[in-house]
Amino acid sequence: MWTRLIALIVKELLSVWRDRKSRFVLVVPPLVQLFVFSYAATYDVTNVRIAVFNEDAGAPSHDLIARFEDAPDFARVLHLGSEAGIAEAIDSKEAVLVVHLGPGFSRDLLAGAPARAQLILDGRGSNTAQVVMGYATSIINNFNRDWAAAHSVPVLPAPLIERAWFNPNLMSLWVVVPGLVGILTQVVALVVTALSVARERELGTFDQLLVTPLRPWEILVGKIVPALLIGLAEGTVIVVAALFWFRVPLVGSLLLLYASLFVFLLSIIGVGLFISALSGTQQQAILGAFLFLVPAIILSGFATPIENMPEFIQALTLGNPMRHFLTIVQGIFLKDLPAELVFARIWPMAAIGFVTLGSAVWLFRHRLR
Repeated sequence: MWTRLIALIVKELLSVWRDRKSRFVLVVPPLVQLFVFSYAATYDVTNVRIAVFNEDAGAPSHDLIARFEDAPDFARVLHLGSEAGIAEAIDSKEAVLVVHLGPGFSRDLLAGAPARAQLILDGRGSNTAQVVMGYATSIINNFNRDWAAAHSVPVLPAPLIERAWFNPNLMSLWVVVPGLVGILTQVVALVVTALSVARERELGTFDQLLVTPLRPWEILVGKIVPALLIGLAEGTVIVVAALFWFRVPLVGSLLLLYASLFVFLLSIIGVGLFISALSGTQQQAILGAFLFLVPAIILSGFATPIENMPEFIQALTLGNPMRHFLTIVQGIFLKDLPAELVFARIWPMAAIGFVTLGSAVWLFRHRLR
């Protein structure tokens, strides 16, 4: 039995590797996606273009504007000559933020009265606008604090001390790259398994496989193990890149990470085999794989928080193995997720894997009759 299984596993690995198109799909796209997503799919807001309309000629207004000009997150500050330029700068997207200081700004400050500054934001990009508003508010708060200290005006309330746990510098790269361990291994494992039986049917070798001494369950194991090995290898490459290229810290257990990756891959392989058993051609298998991939990624919490989704959608995400693995991989990378919390997420993936693999076995046997 073991000799037959090993021969089938080697045959599957060789058939994938010898096919130039399959070899290309397994190697090039995941590496390209790793670097594209890591550098492009960022939540950081930098190099922001802003505009200033300063109607005041006093030193305090110039001091405040200089702080905006020196801020590292603002790439260019456009100085407007008239109030009409505000709408033009926002409409043409020359500026995300316009800072408007009225003619009495410095006079009010020197007289000890509140001085007003108007912040006008481009709300077409709501997330960016909120982040830029935070930057501008921080600059103005620092200006107020320094002005109060220098001119002995009533002391302002003590500023909040902010601290972000697990990601002190709020680097989105630390969140995106661990998530790619799950997303890219899911893509590879799903495509490999979805094409396995469909390829055999299309080439006409599936019937030859059935007349061999191999039993149906041995054929399935021979299809599962190569995809599992390829998925683990793909995950290893991404983990190594995360650690040594992107410098993402791994503070948790590597053993727990691989244990969860193993269970996650089994659940995805079950889906792939189910799709493959349904498909008569490789084209159908690829379409079926991507029909599953898009909702799985959207409902994983990778791009949008699950808490923001409607309740019935949140319930659907519980059947998505990517949701559970994403929590594990980000937790192990960034905050040393305890073993009991890891296992609390592993067992739902194991249950999903049991259902998907069981369904694939049933459909496989049903199609053989």
